[in-house]
Amino acid sequence: MKLKIFVTVATALFICACSSNNVSQPETGRYENFTPLFNQQDLDDWIVKIHKHGVGEDPYNTFKVEEGMIRVNYDGYQGDFDQRFSHLFYKLPFSNFHLKMEYRFVGEFYSSAPKYAILNSGVMYHSQSPQSILKDQNWPISVEMQFLAGLEQGKARPTGNMCSPGTDIEVNGSALKDHCLRSNSNTYFGDQWVSAELIVVNGKVTHIINGNIVMEYNNPHVSLTGLVKGFDASSFQNKTPLTSGYIGLQSEGHPIDFRNIYLKRL
Repeated sequence: MKLKIFVTVATALFICACSSNNVSQPETGRYENFTPLFNQQDLDDWIVKIHKHGVGEDPYNTFKVEEGMIRVNYDGYQGDFDQRFSHLFYKLPFSNFHLKMEYRFVGEFYSSAPKYAILNSGVMYHSQSPQSILKDQNWPISVEMQFLAGLEQGKARPTGNMCSPGTDIEVNGSALKDHCLRSNSNTYFGDQWVSAELIVVNGKVTHIINGNIVMEYNNPHVSLTGLVKGFDASSFQNKTPLTSGYIGLQSEGHPIDFRNIYLKRL
């Protein structure tokens, strides 16, 4: 999601990513009582929605399964990127949950995609259903746990941020009107695996990166700003609390791999 304004939250402890680049089986006990959302074999439980295409249409093979990973790639794209932002949604909605996953950025940025999308992706939650996203709607109305990687040594670019297409949140009891909220995570460079966790319980949201809490906020709700275009306005009302919805992996123009996607209902 596009970075417009970032607001810094309180400082927290950091650890560095130590995962290897090789695909591996989940650590014993790490996902106890969690259910896998991705079976490491196919995308039968997932639904794609690409801007300017109908639901379920992926003529570019944007999302594919290789070596037990969901891989976002642009090998099938030609010409201008033309705002073909994409999301891959799990088939069922969730309300209160604990999501665990790992990601890594790989490969080359698709040069005609927006520059803010370099080493930029994320996971959407409490999203409207993929079936309700209109063909020419650019973003799903949802909340995003944003994933970023470092661009320049010595310049912080934290990950596990919050962005809010068509929504708002509250921080310390006050509404946040900025589009993005910057986490206090470390900055991660290269193609290392990063562990991300998202906990949503009765309106309280916690972002965790590599085992550290990097952000907390409350009460996601609908806020129909100008960022989301082409949606069905009759289906949404400002200030409506977001208490459930769909989880979607994002494609903005930079290849990224996802693996070990697990969820526990709370």
